[in-house]
Amino acid sequence: MKKSGKSETVNAAVKPVVKWAGGKRQILPQMLSNLPEQWNRYFEPFVGGAAMFLALRNNHRAKMATIGDTNSELVNLYLEIRDNPEGLIRRISAMEFINERQSYTSARTLFNTIKGAEESKTERAALFLYLNRHCFNGLWRVNSSGNFNVPIGKYRNPSIPNPDEIRKYSGALQNVDIRCGDFESTVAGVQPGDFVYFDPPYEPVSKTSRFTSYTKTGFPFSEQQRLSDLCRKLDSTGVYFMVSNSFSPSIIELYGEFTIKRIEARRSINSDSHGRTGITELLITNYVHS
Repeated sequence: MKKSGKSETVNAAVKPVVKWAGGKRQILPQMLSNLPEQWNRYFEPFVGGAAMFLALRNNHRAKMATIGDTNSELVNLYLEIRDNPEGLIRRISAMEFINERQSYTSARTLFNTIKGAEESKTERAALFLYLNRHCFNGLWRVNSSGNFNVPIGKYRNPSIPNPDEIRKYSGALQNVDIRCGDFESTVAGVQPGDFVYFDPPYEPVSKTSRFTSYTKTGFPFSEQQRLSDLCRKLDSTGVYFMVSNSFSPSIIELYGEFTIKRIEARRSINSDSHGRTGITELLITNYVHS
């Protein structure tokens, strides 16, 4: 595989519209400095808050892109932003929910009642944005029934993306293939010379850090193993890949034959500000970077 190119800059023309636990905005400079020199199409199966995709899109390095996620409501939001921005803007402006516990609980109950309903996809997207901007730390968590159950956060004046932000985001998503499903299905059709960025739920480094309930099925270690197997298949066919994950002995063992680089990050999922300390994470690639 070719050596990566020089460091990239982050263009803030289009910013993420959702807060996302484990988002990559803090470490984007380190990630962008470890990209392949060039590639054809870009794939991102665990798109989440889409910080990496947007950074590449803003810098004209993801002209042909496929993004995806198993979170059907997140995918619905992105589809609505791409295909129906004006309808979404109107629905957001008509919402009467405010930054107050009872109002938040009512919105959450309504969201769980209509989730997955095709005829309510614009309302679901608007509620998703409201809940995301008002819930604790922008966290997405569901119970065994698949219902969103994150409590309200403690924000004085949380904001909702304004019409111009949504229109800009819609422009960034034009001609982007948006898929809902498993990471293997998102990269279906990948070809030699394409680049795939994987940002799976991180492997826990301790019992207290265990959180993988982004979907009701979670992301057990068997899924980490399946992902590493897929990476080996991609490598054998000439596809570039980058994986981000926790600094875990089990992850290092899974990807031992590839290039592994330690990076420092600061995470803010802890409710106690004293627990929001710097941690070590990993970037794993099948190409050499400086």
